[in-house]
Amino acid sequence: MLAYAPNYKLHSPKQFKRTLFAVFILFSSFSFTPLSFAGDVLAGPIPAKVVHVKDGDSLQVSVHIWLDQIIETTVRLRGIDSPELHGKCLSERQQAKQAKHFLRNRLQQGPHEGHVWLYEVQYGKYAGRVLATVIASNGENLSDAMLAAGLARPYQAGSRETWCKGL
Repeated sequence: MLAYAPNYKLHSPKQFKRTLFAVFILFSSFSFTPLSFAGDVLAGPIPAKVVHVKDGDSLQVSVHIWLDQIIETTVRLRGIDSPELHGKCLSERQQAKQAKHFLRNRLQQGPHEGHVWLYEVQYGKYAGRVLATVIASNGENLSDAMLAAGLARPYQAGSRETWCKGL
């Protein structure tokens, strides 16, 4: 008789990426933090390349997690809220375009255009998105830059204020 052999199944590419990402998170937490699992936060720094600026407070990034293994995810900038591109009023939508344009321009500055460092990475409020402190290649905290330019407001979860006056 054969000894016990586990029943291994082949998984879809999507399941494989999720599993690989979980392994990356696990190993990263050991290498970046002193053996603590407090709140499932990945301390960083994690280098990433910006694929697309979604709006004034969200980026699509790619992260090289292992040899020939790159994942793409949406990162929300920690601590801010910017106007929405599909906002409730014309004023909000116009401000959102300005915020997106400003953020895109900020990412084109510095020695490694379009590259950022992610710190304090954790799952966001919505599935498929993470929350992180994002530092541009020139060392600038992008949340601080958006606040200083008046294109974002401080935000710590909960309900957000309207960008439309009188609504």
